[in-house]
Amino acid sequence: MKRTKIDIIYDMLKAIEDKGGKILPTHLLYKSNLSHQRMKLYLDELKGKSMIAETTFKDKMFYELTDEGRRFLQKFKQMKEFTEAFGL
Repeated sequence: MKRTKIDIIYDMLKAIEDKGGKILPTHLLYKSNLSHQRMKLYLDELKGKSMIAETTFKDKMFYELTDEGRRFLQKFKQMKEFTEAFGL
């Protein structure tokens, strides 16, 4: 089944959350199951919407989940539970 844009965004943010709130770009690439080029487009959008931030730790670049990104995950999970409760 083809993933929608919102599913891809959820998968990316969830992958960051699952790694403790920050993730290496290569790990996110594997977990998001996207081409490098498509992942970059999504990353630019997520950064633009302040859902993730680029941070550096011990000379390595990470993507970090922001409060806005956490809020999106929380609301999306609520929406999923709501639609599943009605069998949709």
